[in-house]
Amino acid sequence: LLSNNGIVNAIFHFLGFGTVKMLNTQTAVVFGMVYDFLPFMILPIYSSLSKMDHSLIEAASDLGASPRRTFWKIVFPLSAPGVVSGITMVFMPAVSTFAIATLIGGSKVTIIGDIIQRYFGKMSTWGIGSALSVVLMLFIIISMLITAVANARSGKQKQTRPKGVKNHA
Repeated sequence: LLSNNGIVNAIFHFLGFGTVKMLNTQTAVVFGMVYDFLPFMILPIYSSLSKMDHSLIEAASDLGASPRRTFWKIVFPLSAPGVVSGITMVFMPAVSTFAIATLIGGSKVTIIGDIIQRYFGKMSTWGIGSALSVVLMLFIIISMLITAVANARSGKQKQTRPKGVKNHA
């Protein structure tokens, strides 16, 4: 896709931009990681949105809310657990991957997963690789704790009602 004779360059050449060198660049690594991890972000957001009560959007429209206000006041808060879950699902593999940076970025682009792989593989300095792995694991644990706190808060918000609203069920 990103080579000099790839599909993206063929489209650029057709549009008159000429050939653009894309392999072994940071842009190519970002493009590859987005391509690889985008489904892990879309799935939890889609799951949250599919469970949403669409009558809330209709009610907001009937009460005169603009589409932008409806999104920020109704849709986004209801999809927030999916967004947080998606961020966690993407963060963990994205920080530890090394294949994408190696294959698409060559040796010009380095991410922490690539550094850890080098210490364990070619350099055989397992102590530094282990220390970096522990630091990476701590970042992942912290992100999981933040996710757990965010999910607990969203669960509490669903259970509480504004003053004066009674349960008629």
